[in-house]
Amino acid sequence: MAWSLVVAGAALLYGGGELLVRHAVALARRLGMSPLVVGLTVVAFGTSAPELAATLAATLSGNPQVAYGNVVGSNIANLSLVLGLAALVRPLRTRARFIRREMPFLLLVSLVLFYVVADGWIGRAEGALLFAGIIVYLTYLLREKSETPDVEAEFAAEYGQTVPAAWISLLGVAAGVALLTGGAAALVEGASALARSWGVADRVVGLTVVALGTSLPELASSLVAARKGESELVLGNLVGSNIFNVFAILGITAMVHPVKPDGPGVIVDLSVMLGLVLLAWPFLYTGLRLGRREGAVLLLVYVFYIRYLYTG
Repeated sequence: MAWSLVVAGAALLYGGGELLVRHAVALARRLGMSPLVVGLTVVAFGTSAPELAATLAATLSGNPQVAYGNVVGSNIANLSLVLGLAALVRPLRTRARFIRREMPFLLLVSLVLFYVVADGWIGRAEGALLFAGIIVYLTYLLREKSETPDVEAEFAAEYGQTVPAAWISLLGVAAGVALLTGGAAALVEGASALARSWGVADRVVGLTVVALGTSLPELASSLVAARKGESELVLGNLVGSNIFNVFAILGITAMVHPVKPDGPGVIVDLSVMLGLVLLAWPFLYTGLRLGRREGAVLLLVYVFYIRYLYTG
C-alpha cells in the first residue's frame, strides 16, 4: 500500500509538473518574457512545484524532517544524479557569463541555507528572509533583456513555436496544480508509512524517496534537453530549480509553519550540497563544458551519499 502511494504520488507529480511548466511557459511567452528568463524562472519554478507541494504537505502533516530532506535532497539530486546523467547522455556546454553569474549566486544560496539551518530551526522570520532572496533574484533576472539566437532556438525546440490560447494555458496551469496537490499528499503519506515500516528516519526518506519523486520533472526534462544538445536549458533549469528550492520553497514553507531540521546528519547533508556546488563549478569552468567523465564523478558522489544515508 505504501509503495503504491509513493508510485502514484510520483506519477501525479510528474504529470502535474509537465502540465504546469508547459502552460505557464506559454502564458509567460504571451506576456513577452524572453526565453532565457522564462527558463530560469517559470520553467525552474514549474519543475520545482512538486517540491513545494510535497514540502508544504509534509510540514502541515507534522513531518518537518521530510520537508527539510525534500528540499536539500532535491538540490543534491539535481547537481549529482540529474546533472551527471545529463552529461553522460551528451557533454554540456556553457558560457563564461553563466560561470560568472549563476554559479556564484548558487554558491551564495547554499551558504545562506547552511547559516539558516545551523541552529536547527527555520522560523517565520528566517522564512521571510529566504523568500526575500527570491524576489531579489527575480528582479535581477527580469532586468536582463539581451538574448542570443541559439538560446531562442533551444527554447523553441523544447517548447514549440506555437503558443496556445490563453484560456487553454490557464486550464493547463489549474490542472497541473490539482495533480501536484494530490500527488504531494500521496507521496508524503506513502513515504512516511515506508519510514515507519523500515525504521528509517523521516529525514532520510525525505532526502531519498520524496526528493527523487519530486525531482522527476527536472530529471525527465534535463535528459530530453541533453539528448537534443540543449545545454543551456539543462543548466539553467537545474541551477534555477536549486535557487527556487531554497529561497522560494523553504521560505514559503517556513512562513506557513516553522521547520525544525534537527539531527546529527543535517550538517552532513548541507556539506554534501555545498560540496557539489564547489565541485560542479570548476568542472564547468574548465573548457566551459561538463564532459562525460565529470558527469560520472557527480553520479558516483550521489551513489556514495545514498549508501551513506542507509548504512552510515
